[in-house]
Order: sequence, then structure tokens, then C-alpha cells
Amino acid sequence: MSKQFPLRLFFTATGLGITCLCLFSWAETTPSANVNQAPNDSSSESKLATFGAGCFWCVEAVFQELEGVIAVKSGYSGGLVENPTYKEVCTGLTGHAEVCQIEYDPARVGYDDLLEVFWQTHDPTTLNQQGADRGTQYRSVVFYHDEEQKEFAESYRKKLDASGAWRDPIVTEISAYSEFYDAEGEHQNFFTDNPNFGYCKVVIKPKMKKFRKVFAEKLKTEAAD
Repeated sequence: MSKQFPLRLFFTATGLGITCLCLFSWAETTPSANVNQAPNDSSSESKLATFGAGCFWCVEAVFQELEGVIAVKSGYSGGLVENPTYKEVCTGLTGHAEVCQIEYDPARVGYDDLLEVFWQTHDPTTLNQQGADRGTQYRSVVFYHDEEQKEFAESYRKKLDASGAWRDPIVTEISAYSEFYDAEGEHQNFFTDNPNFGYCKVVIKPKMKKFRKVFAEKLKTEAAD
């Protein structure tokens, strides 16, 4: 499946320096990355994808609006402690990343589409950091659920890195999925339930505006309206 990649990625820091917001520049003449066909996307059964891209409030808000996504849960993966709390994960000592687990319908959205949104709605070149959010809990990571997801993610990362979309190398971790712990209830559906919360107003709302513009054709009908 041919994909078009952004020629450049522009970042605009907020006045409070909280995070970076992505705005993408596309061109019809951009060479195709020629990535492989998405794994197992002919099945009608739902599948899971697990991504970490900084604060899970932002990641959840993005994927909730993507056509073909059935459900999104915020939680923790990749650590050494069972049933960690948000407070424990925030210390950076448990080894977990803030992630979102995405249940999706492969007949309506491919794993390649999920990866495209994942890599283009955060900065994958900053190690253990998204804007002012710093620590291993904010690392860029793909937790693959099977070997096909692993191969596809690694191929996609390699081709995207080679495309020159970013000046610096992509540092996204690609690791085997082993567990997912649901985040506390107050962290679920956070942006929808708390649109006037300071972080939502300053960080998530501008990011969502850009996301909706760039990915307008891939949004659920209610999200695009």
C-alpha cells in the first residue's frame, strides 16, 4: 500500500511551553514509502493496537475520532510493577509508559492507518519526552501484539525515518506487548469529559484542531462535523 509522507514537520510550542503541536505539510510529489500491506486486515473481527505517545489524554482524544476505531482505553504498559497507580507511574520508577489500547475494526481502518496517525500526531524523535512532559512514562512506543504487527511497525519506522520527514532520527521503541493495566476512571475519556480543564484548553484543543484538518477524510462522521 503506497503512502504519502510529510515533507516537513512543524512544531509550535505553546506560550506555557507545555507541549508541541503538530502541523503537517503534504505534497503529491512525495515519494511513496512503499511499506508492506497491513497485517491480517481482511478479518472482520476486532483487533488491538497499543501505542504510547506522551500524555495518554492526547492520544485517547485523537484515536477516539478515527473512523473504524471501536474503543480506546488509557492505561499503562511495559513496566515491572503489577497494577500500578497513576501516581506511581508518574515517578518514572515502575517502567511503564502511558499508553492507549485501541480496539479497531480492520475492515474499516488498517493497522497502517493507525501507525500513520500515531507517528504523525507526536514527535517521535525526542527520547522520553513530549514537550514539557519528561520521563520514561512519556516515551514513544509501539507495543506489538503479534509478529506481523512487529514487522509492519519496524518496516514503517525504517521507511519513515529514511523519508527525511524529521531532521533527527526516530527513537520510537517497538516492543512486545505483555500487559495492559487500565488507568483510573478519571483518566478515561478525559478530553471529552473535561474540555475546559487547563491542559485540555491549552494543549489538546489546538492539537485536535490540526489533527482534524490533516486527517479529515479518516474521521468518524460526528467528529468531522
